[in-house]
Amino acid sequence: MDPIDHMCSQIRLLIDKVVKKNLANGILFSGGLDTSIIAFVASKYSSLKAFTVAFENAPALDLEYSKTMANLLKMDHNIHFFAEKEMFSAIREVIKTLKVFDPMEVRNSVAIFVGLIAAKENGIKGIMTGDGLDELFAGYSWLFNLSQSELVSRLSSMWQTMHFSSIPLARSLGMEAKAPYLDPEFKSFAFSVDPKLKIRSERGKIWGKWIIRKSFEGLLPDEIVWRLKYPIEYGSGTTVFPKFFGEKISDGYFQEKAKEYLEKDQVSIRDKEQLFYYEIFRSLFGTPIKIFLKAKGKLCPYCKSKGDERSSFCRICGAYPI
Repeated sequence: MDPIDHMCSQIRLLIDKVVKKNLANGILFSGGLDTSIIAFVASKYSSLKAFTVAFENAPALDLEYSKTMANLLKMDHNIHFFAEKEMFSAIREVIKTLKVFDPMEVRNSVAIFVGLIAAKENGIKGIMTGDGLDELFAGYSWLFNLSQSELVSRLSSMWQTMHFSSIPLARSLGMEAKAPYLDPEFKSFAFSVDPKLKIRSERGKIWGKWIIRKSFEGLLPDEIVWRLKYPIEYGSGTTVFPKFFGEKISDGYFQEKAKEYLEKDQVSIRDKEQLFYYEIFRSLFGTPIKIFLKAKGKLCPYCKSKGDERSSFCRICGAYPI
């Protein structure tokens, strides 16, 4: 058997195994490659309810793709549109649970939290997610132009520091997030795969997760297998949050508060969206410099929190690089 075909066969068998081990009757479903593979496999063993969320009146890329896959697999597909009231509630709960005011983390996690709420209201207690595949198989475009040695180093560092908000957010709701790709057996296998099989050119483009895509070529629709990777915020429409808060908060208020928090809290506020999140964080937990006063770890010069020495970004405020 051709070595690539053999590897693809191994991957399909292993994913089948870890999905069965982490089976649930619900899935947070974007219609992207990662969740589509899980849904494709899980649908053989369970009557699956899929949950896709989108911010009202915002472009949400996941809708078209998730509908395509849900129809193909004949899943019970729940599309939940959320508006401002639910957004504000979700933002507060996300910040309360994750203890961060990093705008990207909050934007992505709001979509996850809203999806979890929708699933819970439909009687779902355990829910599958596609977490981990991008980290394990180099799905992020910023990895594509690295040398092999740099890629190996970056992936290794990422594997040691990766975290997924779906897990604590689900726990906060009395639910369990099940992530087949984070199964120890699958992770161990992923660590051993040659990085040259993770990033490769095909169809005139460079692709991450190349060997995963090849493994399901012909089994899933081409538009799913070769769908570009986008952050959750683009798929769900929460990418409009910066513009939303930019219009809600006046320039004068932003300038006044940004100056105040820099002087009093030693926190650098980058924009109006982050200001909104920081004020919630501050009301719940206080200032980072006090919270992390006795903590050990890498100091973030922008918010005075402390984190993993191996990380190049701040998990609390999102500053990069630090």
